[in-house]
Amino acid sequence: MNQTAAVESIDTAPTGIFPSQTLRGLVESGAVTATSPITGDLIQPASIDLRLGDFAWRVQASFLPGPDATVEDKVRAFEMHRIDLTKGAVLEKGCVYIVPLQESLDLPDDISAFANPKSSTGRLDIFTRVISDRGTRFDLIRPGYAGPIYAEVSPKTFSIAVRTGSRLTQLRLRRGRAEVSPEALLQLHDEVGLIDTHFDRTEVLEHRSLSLRLDLGPDAPGGIVGWRARHHSSIVDIDRPDNYDPADFWEPVSARHGGIILNPDDFYILATREAVTVPPDYAAEMVAYDTLVGEFRVHYAGFFDPGFGWHPDDRSVGSRGVLEVRSHDVPFLLEHEQVIGRLRYERLIARPEKIYGTDIGSHYQGQGLKLAKQFKSPA
Repeated sequence: MNQTAAVESIDTAPTGIFPSQTLRGLVESGAVTATSPITGDLIQPASIDLRLGDFAWRVQASFLPGPDATVEDKVRAFEMHRIDLTKGAVLEKGCVYIVPLQESLDLPDDISAFANPKSSTGRLDIFTRVISDRGTRFDLIRPGYAGPIYAEVSPKTFSIAVRTGSRLTQLRLRRGRAEVSPEALLQLHDEVGLIDTHFDRTEVLEHRSLSLRLDLGPDAPGGIVGWRARHHSSIVDIDRPDNYDPADFWEPVSARHGGIILNPDDFYILATREAVTVPPDYAAEMVAYDTLVGEFRVHYAGFFDPGFGWHPDDRSVGSRGVLEVRSHDVPFLLEHEQVIGRLRYERLIARPEKIYGTDIGSHYQGQGLKLAKQFKSPA
């Protein structure tokens, strides 16, 4: 069923990411369906939370279906065993699972979708990607796609407890291109202040994005500039917020001589020097991996929602970007104010009816260096 006419009647803006009210319209029109009701709390300012279904397949390896196969075709070739999630189950670290999601899509021909882990998923080092039948790329779902979608889940640091309905990923939908041009990005910064530190206008024009730097400065509370995951710890239940003592899972990291050395394949939580603002008419995404700034990956969960760090009457507020960092192959030195990643802004087709913040239960508004919501605040 082609839903283009129904969607265009909701909002006729030609291009951009869809806000909460348009996402709700897509649900009502049947472009997004699910095996259980899509309730209002699943619809975020510019995304829909995706829920795990009733079971998971443990598979031998990660894969893409490719243009000639469905996900289940590949699973039949590589499945090891099937796990019931209806009463809860443990997904073990170092293993790869494919989980049918409750949500399915019937997209109009001019609407595409793209997914990303939720913030807490990234901070728990759960490598999570969305795949679709006959898909050739992770997390990107082609315009006009009709069919089921699946989560590939691979816990890297902690074994995790999940169940039917657990939320690890989120889905954004858009029509056409939504990227903010460098010139418009400069103007937007002049109007609202996208970051609270030095703003290199020439660099913005060259890279079409904002550079973010690392905060390893001497003024960190208690001298703690980050957290490193312990190698041997207990299971984390992702549906139990404010439940675990950080000391059982993390050890604090202090900077020496203005920097830290990443151990290969250790997992770190760090923070940006900049406080970031995302105005309500926009969304942002961090570039996850850039070999030009070093052999490490940063920020698995790349979405910054409309309203992140934003206050209508105070442009100095902002929220720090919290980074999930892992070095590859060799020890790597990170220094204070080193460029750690880049932030791209995209426009929405309309201002969302609700924006990121405490009013909708957002856990990371106004954050500094902060662990995932499952952990209590460090003493």
